[in-house]
Amino acid sequence: QVQLAESGGGLVQPGGSLRLSCAASRFTLDYYAIAWFRQAPGGEREGVSYMDSSDGSTDYADSVKGRFTISRDDAMNTVYLQMNSLQPEDTAVYYCAAGLIGSLQARDFSSWGQGTQVTVSS
Repeated sequence: QVQLAESGGGLVQPGGSLRLSCAASRFTLDYYAIAWFRQAPGGEREGVSYMDSSDGSTDYADSVKGRFTISRDDAMNTVYLQMNSLQPEDTAVYYCAAGLIGSLQARDFSSWGQGTQVTVSS
């Protein structure tokens, strides 16, 4: 069974940076598309970024383009989300997910981590 574990969340001031990690176990990441989603209190789960397994192509939500970068370390079996220039509206629980196709749609992903809280506040 695919298992994912996020880490790296926390409290950061506006303009700051965080790097989230998504460690995979019981499968190798390079066979799956991996995506990051986030969900703010009272909000819907929003696709943030994904990396496709076939060619490593990536995509981002418009709200994070130019600020967030997704990457993968196959040796560590881990996917990262580098988040720069964080703003209060980035506050949410961030989840990583594994699926067969790269997408920003939650319905395309069947395996999810437990989430990590990111809070951007002064």
